[in-house]
Amino acid sequence: MSTVLSQPHFIFGLRKGVKNNLCFVDEQTVVFPSGNSCVIHNTVKRWQRFIPGLEGSLGLRALALSPNQRYLAVSEKAEEASITVFDLHQEHGMKKKVLTAGDFLVQEFLCMAFSPDSKYLIGQSGAPEWLLIFWSWEKNKVLATVKTTNSNNPISQISFSPHNNMQVCVSGKGVFKLFRYSEGNLKQNSIAKVESINILCHTWVSEGRVIAGTDTGRLLVSESGDVRREIKMSSEPGQGQTERNLEVRRIKAGNVTEGVAKCCVTAVLSYSKGFVCSSGPGTVSLFEQIELDVYRKSREIQILPAPASSGSAPAQCQEIDTICMSPAEETLAVSTDRGQLYSINLSSAEMKREEQLQFDFLSQPFHSDSITGLSICIRKPFMATSSLDCSVRIWNYETKEVELYKEFQQEAFSVALHPTGLFVLVGFSDKLRLMNLFINDISTFKEFELPGCRECAFSHGGHRFAAVDGSVIHIYSFTSFENILNLNGHFGKVRNVEWSFDDSRLVSCGTDGAVYEWNTHTGKLECETVLQGCSYSGATFSWDYKTVLAVGSDLILREIQDCQVLREVPADVVAHTALAVSQSGRVVFTGTAGGTVRAVKYPLPDQKEWITQQAHCGPVTKMVITYDDQFLLTASEDGCLLISKIIDEKGQSLRSNRQIVHTEEILVTKADLEERAHNLLELKMHLKELHMENEYQLRLKEMNYKEELQQVSNKFMEEIKALKRTQQVLSAEIERCEEETQQNSAEIEVKHCEDLTYLEKFYNSKLTMEHKKYDDLLQKQKEMQEEYETRLTHAEQDRIQSLAEVTQMYEAELQVKTEQMNKFQEEAGRRIREYEETIRQAAEEEHQKIDTMKDKYEKKLQSEKEAFTRLKGNSGNMTQKIRSLQRQIDDHLDDMISMKKERQTLTGFIRTLETDIDVLKRQVSRYRKTNQEKDTVISSLHSMNQDLHKLKVILEFKLKDMKKQIRPQQEDINKKAERIEKVQPVEPKESKSRRTTAEFSVQLLEMKYNNLLMW
Repeated sequence: MSTVLSQPHFIFGLRKGVKNNLCFVDEQTVVFPSGNSCVIHNTVKRWQRFIPGLEGSLGLRALALSPNQRYLAVSEKAEEASITVFDLHQEHGMKKKVLTAGDFLVQEFLCMAFSPDSKYLIGQSGAPEWLLIFWSWEKNKVLATVKTTNSNNPISQISFSPHNNMQVCVSGKGVFKLFRYSEGNLKQNSIAKVESINILCHTWVSEGRVIAGTDTGRLLVSESGDVRREIKMSSEPGQGQTERNLEVRRIKAGNVTEGVAKCCVTAVLSYSKGFVCSSGPGTVSLFEQIELDVYRKSREIQILPAPASSGSAPAQCQEIDTICMSPAEETLAVSTDRGQLYSINLSSAEMKREEQLQFDFLSQPFHSDSITGLSICIRKPFMATSSLDCSVRIWNYETKEVELYKEFQQEAFSVALHPTGLFVLVGFSDKLRLMNLFINDISTFKEFELPGCRECAFSHGGHRFAAVDGSVIHIYSFTSFENILNLNGHFGKVRNVEWSFDDSRLVSCGTDGAVYEWNTHTGKLECETVLQGCSYSGATFSWDYKTVLAVGSDLILREIQDCQVLREVPADVVAHTALAVSQSGRVVFTGTAGGTVRAVKYPLPDQKEWITQQAHCGPVTKMVITYDDQFLLTASEDGCLLISKIIDEKGQSLRSNRQIVHTEEILVTKADLEERAHNLLELKMHLKELHMENEYQLRLKEMNYKEELQQVSNKFMEEIKALKRTQQVLSAEIERCEEETQQNSAEIEVKHCEDLTYLEKFYNSKLTMEHKKYDDLLQKQKEMQEEYETRLTHAEQDRIQSLAEVTQMYEAELQVKTEQMNKFQEEAGRRIREYEETIRQAAEEEHQKIDTMKDKYEKKLQSEKEAFTRLKGNSGNMTQKIRSLQRQIDDHLDDMISMKKERQTLTGFIRTLETDIDVLKRQVSRYRKTNQEKDTVISSLHSMNQDLHKLKVILEFKLKDMKKQIRPQQEDINKKAERIEKVQPVEPKESKSRRTTAEFSVQLLEMKYNNLLMW
């Protein structure tokens, strides 16, 4: 069976807390951090590329894009922090270099910046070192380091001067410094007196001028490192300035801390026309430079609340984190502290001079808090999410858009999408609500009294839904909304529920370590598996619905069948938090507390075998696989929603046996239809009026154009006549010029013929003289040749004679040298014989010396062998000691690993308990209010009870008194009745009526007495 894995395809969400978390790569592409990756997002074609983070890192801290938009630097927090530089021109963002702090131990880099030529990089480390490190990043070489501040004054931003690779600016709380790299060191140029000012951001506007924004909303201008000016945003115009001009005033060194504003400047960016800065929550201001020191506030752009937002979290309350501009300065984009991305087209904004400018979403509106619920439906490519940011969103995973979203007043804990995709069930902190999904709204039409519902799910048929209330699972009918069944069995909170494909069974798991399988027709418990000390976070049916898979805080993935654990995947150091099974049954995906997604083969292996995907930077809360096995959807506490493609080892999508048909019907209210019809009718009438008005305007314009055309025609006719007259004058002038030209050319031709005749005569005489000179030179050459041949003959004869003389001389010398050589050979033979005799005698003496030394060194070798034997014994003892110490070290390492596992388990359990504690606190506060109301009712009832008790005592006393009064009369009546019965069988009417009246009075008193006793 081939390997199946998931590959990131598209992600919704922005990772908050990352410095400079939005950058433009080109006019249509941006890069931002999301989940555990950096995402390259094309805003037009809507595709994304992912640059995953390093394994084992503690999260991204900062981004920096080079000025040439080619290299991206990513800072990640770790035990030894590093900066990774990626080449964005490569298809998958190939890693170029990994930079570290060298000999310094640094845990994080808070901010970074590239030099203007993209060859150098600076990084500012965090506490307690606060080192500014200067790299030549292509050579992976640290050029210089310097400490910039202390823990009381953190650094907020660093940057290069755009005109100088060697000049750096550092700003922060009470810090504003300029450094220059020279001779291998970073040297500080100047010190600004800003001890009591918290500088949040800065930007270079010229070679020596920097504008800095503070937490009090001030814009300070620094020149050469000294804060000398302030750009004060004032509504009153200065002298010689317009209403929107800004007052720029000189600041003395001692008055730099004066003045406090309400809003803070969190981001500032310079561009060709001036600079851009944040001027309050959800507001960005554009400033244009009209003179050297004068800036004009040209426009103001705001983030307006969306129609689906509520008053509890308005869009205007968002603080601007990062401002960036496209390379051609066409688009301005911002990121906010609520994890949203906005943009505006500046070229279109210039055309809307009189209108209020507002930002639009750069991509889609994201969640700004932990995602608590995730659900899909079979009839539409929709997925629904709920979040602690009090919003519910409907996404389309095919078009990668938000179809609907709405913000509420309460936190949303769970969500379930109806199979038709027309309804959604949401569990809020106060109630469970069933809602309609209209074309442009999410509307509630049924509420259930289930506060804090953490889990809910529709059946596959859509005719039922399950909702969790603490440890009880309620089954409701979708048609009648009646509570059909209540499934009681869990002793802890239920964490997950899922229906079988035929809706006949339901599986649930909870914090009590129980996994239950229920019959949804009878409500009986069919199968149970309880593991004490384990808090289950997810359970689901296998692909064939014969077994159940579950994950929990004990870090083990289990497969359960018939109340028995069938298989287990061994534990790991990170806990599983969610799981999903593919429809084909080839793979099981699990999400972990570290944000990773694991693909485990099915049937489950006996060993730790899985493929890990770096997905999120927080625990995975929910994960779902689409019905066609094409996408894996995961949600996390980091507020990001990731769509991953499910592929095999060849990169191909899985084939599904199910034929999924998506429908396009939507819900529309009658009021909306009537309103649309009314609007359509009005628009048609308006269109007809405009058509008539346009025809009238066209007729008027046609008449005007005819008049203008007639005037222009007359004007051009007059000009044509004038031009014809001018043409006639010019023709006459041309004829006169041609006659003059012909006359001049005839004169020039005569003169040219005379000159030609003269030149021919002159050059013929000159050629004759040159020919004579040539004949004289030929005669001289012949005479010189004869002379040189005679000389050559004499030189050859002299050479032959000299050669003979030299040959005789050297032959005589050769004979003498031969005789001398024979003598020397005889002498050499004699000396060789003497040398051989000397060598033989020396060899005999050396043999004797060698024998003596051999005996000596053999004795020494024997003693060395004995010493080696003793050292070998000592070495064995030391080896045994080392092995025992190694075993002790291994035991300690095993203990440390087990303690880490236990710590992570406890951490996950603590997070679960913390969330439960928050819910319980809210419930306790609600119960306290209820108890107070009940106490007041009880006190009033208690006082009423006391009054009734007093009345009871009085009535008992009266009853006793009346009984005493009645008793003699009753005895008398009884006696008389006996006498009457004896005397006369027929009773008189008066006596009978008196007796009946008395009996009635007695019965009435007894009833009153009994009622008092009941009270």
